[in-house]
Amino acid sequence: MDFSKVTNYLETLHNAGIPGADLAIYIKGKELYRHRTGFANLETRTPIAPDTLYPIYSMTKVITCVCALRLYEKGTFNLDDPLSEYLPEFKNMNVRSVCDNGGESIVPAVNPIRIVDLFTMSSGLTYNLTPEFEKLEKKTKGNYSLKEFSTALSKDPLSFEPGTHWHYSFSHDILGHLIEVLSGKKLGEYFYDNIFAPLDMKDTFFRLPKEKEKRMVSCYEYDEKSKKHKKQTKLPLRFDLDSKYESGGGGLISTVDDYAIFANALCAGGTAVNKYRILSKPTIELMRTNHLDKVRMKDYDWPHHSGYGYGLGVRTMVDKAAGGSNSSIGEYGWSGMAGTFVLIDPAMDLTYVYAQQLIPSKEEYVAPRLRNVIYGCL
Repeated sequence: MDFSKVTNYLETLHNAGIPGADLAIYIKGKELYRHRTGFANLETRTPIAPDTLYPIYSMTKVITCVCALRLYEKGTFNLDDPLSEYLPEFKNMNVRSVCDNGGESIVPAVNPIRIVDLFTMSSGLTYNLTPEFEKLEKKTKGNYSLKEFSTALSKDPLSFEPGTHWHYSFSHDILGHLIEVLSGKKLGEYFYDNIFAPLDMKDTFFRLPKEKEKRMVSCYEYDEKSKKHKKQTKLPLRFDLDSKYESGGGGLISTVDDYAIFANALCAGGTAVNKYRILSKPTIELMRTNHLDKVRMKDYDWPHHSGYGYGLGVRTMVDKAAGGSNSSIGEYGWSGMAGTFVLIDPAMDLTYVYAQQLIPSKEEYVAPRLRNVIYGCL
């Protein structure tokens, strides 16, 4: 296959302010294309390397959902189970309700949060900094456990009745705490035992080891007017060794190669090259099935996700015409806040992993074009 059009596209990204990028394309688990461009650190002019480490932010969510589904496959829970059966702090929740006069009242929730609502971002939680969360931040100086975080979040009213709307939120962080409670292990320990160690993912972790600090990419902002970059010194999440918090929604660091091992296992029906199975094929089919009804599909209105529905923690292509996409129905994946991106397409035996570090990421510009160029080469 000739991927020269992909190379040409990647080499234009500096014009959009992307400091550096790395892309790996796989067919049937074999790497057919790899291209790196730009810099991991603009100040030192350090080029992107094969082992450059990236904060992958929300691409963590796919790993969290897979790990939760491993427990589902063991019969540990059902998707329709009330969350409060396992996390009692979420029992008898309240909901913010808008009054006829435009004011706000707090009323008891009619519906319980179900575990499936965490997977599908339909729990009533948001990413807003609530009063109880702010109290926890102040009390712990930002260094709190998943259990402390879950308890604090449960004390604030929900933004809507669980199961009735889609809203991007801390839902997968709470799913991470559920994994801890059901497995009896810290989230990072469960990830390591069930995914990272068996798949030989040696460069994926919540906390950046000191001996690997030099491989960590720098993250930047880009000023459209001045055409200049500003290095971000305070990242949205902590990755230092003394941090207690293990965010199932966005806390992992990884490399393109490491994440590709995981993604290729999903593309191959859940079994990695070394024959280790992370999920069954039927469970993956459930994961990449659109779980949103008409109301929640309207809520899921990100323009660059047109044509996609939302499954158990992943976007999933349901309408190629609506998305203006030449990809396959059922291709799925997710992205990270700084622009990392994974696409998994079982119909084409295709996986690709893309990494960059820019906040805001310009995903709405980069990702759809990259997808269309890659499929145009197949």
